[in-house]
Amino acid sequence: MKLLTPLLLAASVLSASAAHAAVPKEGKLFKNPNCGCCDAYVDVLEKAGFEITVENVTDLDTVKKMAGVPEQLGGCHTLMIGDYVVEGLVPLDILNRLLTEQPDIRGVALPGMPVGAPGMPGPKARPFTIYVIEPGPTPSVYAME
Repeated sequence: MKLLTPLLLAASVLSASAAHAAVPKEGKLFKNPNCGCCDAYVDVLEKAGFEITVENVTDLDTVKKMAGVPEQLGGCHTLMIGDYVVEGLVPLDILNRLLTEQPDIRGVALPGMPVGAPGMPGPKARPFTIYVIEPGPTPSVYAME
């Protein structure tokens, strides 16, 4: 029994390390070539240790449709990271939560370009509602920030 406890401890440490190692840090962001807030968002992600490839596109609607982003959840860019779609200026702590918890969803979205979001100038005027990307007219809430 004394040997079992250290083995369980070692297994849990290895399991936690494997889960941490599985958090994706590389992504591809699709954006309009003239969008400065998207460039600022990429800077925020890169300063946090993400490796982001940027692809400038003139037809973001097609990217969003292919990614399964409902029109009402559209933001200024679409990020593909790991198995997820991250639409818009989703705050870093919410992105990290998504990538760490790895829920069984398509992704998350912060619609529009709200003032105070990462990459957008100005103070945050109200809490942000981050939605689950899912089909249907009424998306569920993933987080409030």
